[in-house]
Amino acid sequence: MDIAALQAFVAVAETGSFSQASDRLFLTQPAISKRVAQLESELDTRLFDRIGRTITLTESGKALLPRARHILLELEDSRRAISNLSGKIAGQLDIGTSHHIGLHRLPPILRHYTASYPDVELDLHFMDSEEACRAVSHGDLELGVVTLPLAPPPELQIRIVWPDPLDFIVYPDHPLISKPSPISPTQLCEYPAILPAPGTYTREIIERAFRPYGLHIPIRMGTNYLETIKMMVSVGLGWSVLPRSMLSDDLRVLTISELHLSRRLGAVWHGGRMLSNAAQAMLDSLPACEDE
Repeated sequence: MDIAALQAFVAVAETGSFSQASDRLFLTQPAISKRVAQLESELDTRLFDRIGRTITLTESGKALLPRARHILLELEDSRRAISNLSGKIAGQLDIGTSHHIGLHRLPPILRHYTASYPDVELDLHFMDSEEACRAVSHGDLELGVVTLPLAPPPELQIRIVWPDPLDFIVYPDHPLISKPSPISPTQLCEYPAILPAPGTYTREIIERAFRPYGLHIPIRMGTNYLETIKMMVSVGLGWSVLPRSMLSDDLRVLTISELHLSRRLGAVWHGGRMLSNAAQAMLDSLPACEDE
């Protein structure tokens, strides 16, 4: 079974598009189509249903996908094992990280890493933490430096690097500022909120904290970008929850009775894969976990 054909099949399956698969693999779309057709011919079955512009896996395709991923991961692990024997720290290292961590935590670490290991080709992907964890699980990225999930999937190994306390914040003239402190969760929910988008780990932390109170949070808007949330709070569009490290003079912190939120930032990697020397060096470059 041709490895290049398997790579093309997995890329189409994961992107749902021949054109996006061609972008991912740096090939032309006809080349991707030819490789998938070759695989379908070899297996004597159709792997995709093509209805207009919509591409979905057939039952045969669904059965093949996890096996194809496993074959490609085993091949990559074999390459890493052989490469690691030299002890050299070199080659390409694919890392996913969130915009927040990439802006506020990683710069000094990356500066030191690139100076220490100039033979490593660092390929940094900025994406949501949830997307980065999925990419590590699927083998598309070797490492993620992300907001850690509350319940990591079993294949992911995690290392906590930074505790990240979260504060309830408003703009200086918000009506809640004039109320006696601490403010109750019920009082807070009388005003609109601007929160991270549904499905994000940070949103999950917030919703889990409010769940025992049976309260409905009146959400005006959701976005994945914490810098955008900070701007919208600073102009008076609602209250929110942000990392303490992002506080500034144009925001005020609210003390909410019985609610003390925090998230964990750190590294994730696939427990069933061999780490390259470059990835291990990156893990060694991350600081030891700070005290909360």
